[in-house]
Amino acid sequence: MQSALNEKQVSQTSQGCCPNLLFINSSLFSHNNNNNNTVTKPRNSSSQCRQTFAATTSSSIFPNTKFTNHESLPSLHESYTEFNKVYPQFSETEKIDSLRAKEYYHLSFLNQSCLDYIGIGLFSYFQRQQHDASKTQLSSPSTSTPQSPLQYSDIPFFSISYKTGNLKTLLLHGGNESEFESSMRKRIMKFLNISENDYFMVFTANRTSAFKLVADSYPFQSCKKLLTVYDYESEAVEAMVGSSEKRGAKTMSAEFSWPRLRIQSTKLKKMIVSDNNKRKKNKKSGLFVFPLHSRVTGARYPYQWMRTAQENGWHVLIDACALGPKDMDSFGLSLFQPDFLICSFYKVFGENPSGFGCLFVKKSSISLLESSSCAGIVNLVPERNLPNNLSENYSTSSNNKVEVDPKKSPSILHEQELSSLISFSGRMQAPQLVKVEADPKAPEGSGTDEAKRVVVNNQINIVEDSKNGSFDIECRCLDQVDSLGLTLITNRGRYLINWLVNSLLKLKHPNDEGVPLVRIYGPKIRFDRGPALAFNVYDWKGEKVEPVLVQKLADRNNISVSYGFLHHIWFADKYSEEKGRVLQSKEGKGEKVATNKKKDRDDNLGVTVVTAALSFLANFEDVYKLWTFVARFLDADFVEKERWRYTALNQKTIEV
Repeated sequence: MQSALNEKQVSQTSQGCCPNLLFINSSLFSHNNNNNNTVTKPRNSSSQCRQTFAATTSSSIFPNTKFTNHESLPSLHESYTEFNKVYPQFSETEKIDSLRAKEYYHLSFLNQSCLDYIGIGLFSYFQRQQHDASKTQLSSPSTSTPQSPLQYSDIPFFSISYKTGNLKTLLLHGGNESEFESSMRKRIMKFLNISENDYFMVFTANRTSAFKLVADSYPFQSCKKLLTVYDYESEAVEAMVGSSEKRGAKTMSAEFSWPRLRIQSTKLKKMIVSDNNKRKKNKKSGLFVFPLHSRVTGARYPYQWMRTAQENGWHVLIDACALGPKDMDSFGLSLFQPDFLICSFYKVFGENPSGFGCLFVKKSSISLLESSSCAGIVNLVPERNLPNNLSENYSTSSNNKVEVDPKKSPSILHEQELSSLISFSGRMQAPQLVKVEADPKAPEGSGTDEAKRVVVNNQINIVEDSKNGSFDIECRCLDQVDSLGLTLITNRGRYLINWLVNSLLKLKHPNDEGVPLVRIYGPKIRFDRGPALAFNVYDWKGEKVEPVLVQKLADRNNISVSYGFLHHIWFADKYSEEKGRVLQSKEGKGEKVATNKKKDRDDNLGVTVVTAALSFLANFEDVYKLWTFVARFLDADFVEKERWRYTALNQKTIEV
């Protein structure tokens, strides 16, 4: 079933793309086939295209080579030259490099490779800096960076404020939506190709809040099952499972075969269609939660699972948080029409990843929800409105977060939610003096239809025209992604992630056994893999270097990676011995466990891994830096040296 579903997915979402995604020239084939000068013409089929891509990548990147010493690695220039020979179409993506140099120049200035989160940004760094040049502490290293002010310098950076409410009531009757929120909602729905005629959108504090909102409102008393498909532990999914079980749901999870972590298709199909013949007509099985991609391993899942679930009486929630910036263009929303869809946005890549979540509810599915008091729904508060709020209900804490006085704001929900009310990763901006007054250029007697102007530190900027109902918001990152398009962005990520996978697999310890330095979990070299990677580093004895240590050492080398926990892993009998070596208890912080643990504890067992994710702005230098950093573990003394330095800094606990 897995194979058939993959072919179905390709035909629905990738038809016509393959010829543009892979062009293999004659010199490449001559390089690969030294004894055969015949040039093979690729077949005009998506399957052949994928196979050719994988074979070419494996045989052409450092062919017949293994690296046993980090000092023997080729230079950045040499590696990039060979990279372009293998992927000649990469040159077509150079406009992204130009965009990065102009709009996100802080990445080069700080020499930082951000590989620790995935998603879609709203604004560019240059856009933010132009918002108030007097607060800029970094200057552009490139003279080509535009110096002219933006048309609207009052860029709507925002905070979020929680509001009490009932999700179903909000969906049925609407709420007090500001012009800013309305414009932001419309811009996002346009970007995602989601119709306002079919779906209602709600702003949430984050991804976890969106999942929990659905769990708190879904009718688990009558639709009793919750079935999820995740190869890693997700805070958002765990919150949904916990809330659902409290409301009487029977929770189930798909399993993934070791070692490639492919979906156990037979088991998943059985869970989807079980008791199908016994159900009464029109009675729903429950909620099927399906991520289109794994944000940890980069695995892509066949879209046909959604159709199978719908045909067997399930409501469907699509987790689109791991999608690439333009992947919704090929999703086929009108074909599948999920009941719920969740995604998230951050502010500025590499500078301020705080943002919000988006919950989309199909309008025809609103009636099935139950009324409940839900936490997590938020309002977006433009930055220019913050001074008034701060003076009344907010105070700035020492850790640059905005806190709320509960005596003045009785609607605040829970103390643990305050920390995410506003979360700037950068410095806190000084409050601006803001006042609203009538535009003197507006016609007299126009009354409430007057255009308004905002005076910000004595600078006037037209931001709203109530007569025309317009409110201008420039989400420059979204605009940039729209102009680049799906094919260009997808190709770039495909070339970079597969080069990284192949290069990591070339690292071997300098001993007789040639023990691999790196183990990759999930898909390896694949045409259709996602731009995320899960791996572990092993020393020359075959012992795993704990991911949290790898993360900390990478951070000290200006490389931001993360770590995760793979779970719901199924081992065939031939891997039973390996199961005992690789499974760990998440409570044990990586401590290995015996294979005779009780079955009811299997959910607590898994594999801790290092994770890296490539945004559309990632470049070759980013993946090269990660590769050369990981190669340093080929030095048997590298970890001990770094541990000593770490202890010398009196950092006895690794903080993540």
